[in-house]
Amino acid sequence: MNELEYIRSLTALHQGQPQSNILLGIGDDCAVIKKNGTQVSLLSMDSMVEGVHFDRRFHPPKLLGRKVVSVNVSDIAAMGGTPKCVLLSAGLPPGFEPDWMLAFNQGVHEACQTYHCSLIGGDTVASPGGFVFTITILGEMEEHTVLYRSGAQAGDTIFVSGQLGLAAAGLALLNADIAVDDPQFAAFIARHLDPEARIQLGQHLAASGLIHAMIDSSDGLATDLAHICTASELGAQIFAESIMPSDALRQAARLSGVDPLDWALRGGEDFELIFTAPPQAEAGLHQLARNCDLQIQAIGVMDREKGLRLVQQEAGRSHETVLAYQGYDHFRCQEKD
Repeated sequence: MNELEYIRSLTALHQGQPQSNILLGIGDDCAVIKKNGTQVSLLSMDSMVEGVHFDRRFHPPKLLGRKVVSVNVSDIAAMGGTPKCVLLSAGLPPGFEPDWMLAFNQGVHEACQTYHCSLIGGDTVASPGGFVFTITILGEMEEHTVLYRSGAQAGDTIFVSGQLGLAAAGLALLNADIAVDDPQFAAFIARHLDPEARIQLGQHLAASGLIHAMIDSSDGLATDLAHICTASELGAQIFAESIMPSDALRQAARLSGVDPLDWALRGGEDFELIFTAPPQAEAGLHQLARNCDLQIQAIGVMDREKGLRLVQQEAGRSHETVLAYQGYDHFRCQEKD
């Protein structure tokens, strides 16, 4: 059973009549709960497990504390909301170093300040193995501006903020201890160790009324865009030439012995925003992104064909490769080990 199959089996058990105030439960970046006549609360949770999500050999504790918060704030950003407060559950192994934990706590504090949210409680337990951290996050926004995965329309242009594949490149370099001090790779290392949630961009996109659907790139484009396709009952084409890697990313890939395009498609953990909008909105969206000191790029189109496909040009001819749900999967990765 892979990760998607497990989630589907769990969802099937909870498809009865929801409470009237639950607008959306399982199936998006956040659950959406009606707060009052105009506002909703957003709820999400993410865990980070030592040896799966982070390696203490090279992940400084302060940056890890920041990352634990940022990856959860990214879920709020993917809906277009505002983070308000977080709960932290910490599983600590025997004989943990107090200084390490204090630095981690400082990172959590700094991230909460960055995103203007508050740590309001949680739980602390003993872990028989490594460190385990879980954040539950609460956000809010106006009900009529919530951006779901299910809103994409055929003919929509697919956009992504920033550049994909940086976090995967940084992780590969760190794991292999290759050129980690090379200035041209500094952004890749930083993207893995200390990602930034695109909260301001998400809020502006939601408020603009130009966007039909949105998700964050946590598991890789091949999986995250497939979620939009499934939820919206549509297919999509991604154009390979639109996500071509930079020279620095190509160099990192050569050193790591991998295809840089694979990092962009399947790497995950970039926490950029993937969203769809009608083609005529493109100029306005580029200006909106510039107002947030970010760049966006069009990478594909939503259609009524089946599945998510990568379109590549070879010898003057185009061909398609099926991509859906080929990003990071916890259980599939375990089966390969």
